Amino acid sequence: MFQRARPLSFASYLFKYTTPTSSLRHYSFKVFRDVPPLRKLRRDLLLSKKTVGLVPTMGALHEGHISLIRQAAAENTDVFVSIFVNPTQFGVNEDLSSYPRTWDADIAKLEQLNEELGSAENGRITAILAPTSKVMYPTLPPSSEIDGDGSFVTITPLSKKLEGASRPVFFRGVATVCMKLFNIVTADRVYFGQKDIQQTVVIKRMVKDFHLDTEVRIGPTMREDDGLAMSSRNVYLGVRRRTAGLVLIKALKAAESAYQAGKLSRADILDGAASIARETLAHQQGLSPSERALFEVFYISLADPDTLDEVGTVDPAKGAILSGAIKMAPLEQTNSGEDCGLGDGKVSVRLIDNLILKPLD
Repeated sequence: MFQRARPLSFASYLFKYTTPTSSLRHYSFKVFRDVPPLRKLRRDLLLSKKTVGLVPTMGALHEGHISLIRQAAAENTDVFVSIFVNPTQFGVNEDLSSYPRTWDADIAKLEQLNEELGSAENGRITAILAPTSKVMYPTLPPSSEIDGDGSFVTITPLSKKLEGASRPVFFRGVATVCMKLFNIVTADRVYFGQKDIQQTVVIKRMVKDFHLDTEVRIGPTMREDDGLAMSSRNVYLGVRRRTAGLVLIKALKAAESAYQAGKLSRADILDGAASIARETLAHQQGLSPSERALFEVFYISLADPDTLDEVGTVDPAKGAILSGAIKMAPLEQTNSGEDCGLGDGKVSVRLIDNLILKPLD
């Protein structure tokens, strides 16, 4: 997902990436950099019997985020949006500095959305929480080492499966920062997208196990016109890798079709997906370096919707989660004038996607 590079030190991260590029001028919402003033606003809203929906983000907002904010505004009087690139979910070999940071564009999108919401009978964006890393991690600088020091929340064994198998600290970082955000905001409802399906399962388990007083709401995966799941990292793809990257949703769709046709065994459901992946990769390998976009399949999973354990046969009364991950390799050779995406095609991009196999009638 990220370019392999020398890891950015935490001190360098604090220096380079914790201040938005624009000043905190007047907006239609309040921008908070610290916890106490936001908690005061939250108390005032509580006393006024207002409800708060929280949409956690790492910025680089796209229509997937916007759809979650619209959902939150439809279900609450006030919406809080967090924008924080969380260092603890990046491993030691993942380049934190490569994550896109688009503060000005993000704020412009949120202002435009508030104008739209202002003309409807629903809630609006009231607060943006854009904390510094020192605010979010006030004592020890957080570690990206598997056994590093720090105050962390771990949800096992869910966090060790699928994405967690190759990114061992990722869900520890996600659970930790979400626990902090939930404690800071104390929202009535929190909103996540289905695209990050394993994240939603981890967060639901955390809320249940720690008796957190919030409702987890899941919004549908938002897709581009060609079917690609929206992601902040898609800006790195460019035309060639984006076209080849559609192999993932095509493979998942083939598996979904087999299930909908009545197939229940793992082999019958996943064989078509595996064939599409193999054939697409073989085709790309047959092209010249200036034409091809190579990729690696990390996994195609057929899992229980609660435990994420792989299943040999789908229970038709329960359904399953069909998911996958691939990594688009850097382009070997680029052409003059070619759209190679942000980073000129040199940044590897991890794509994840999923489909819910619903219980059969």
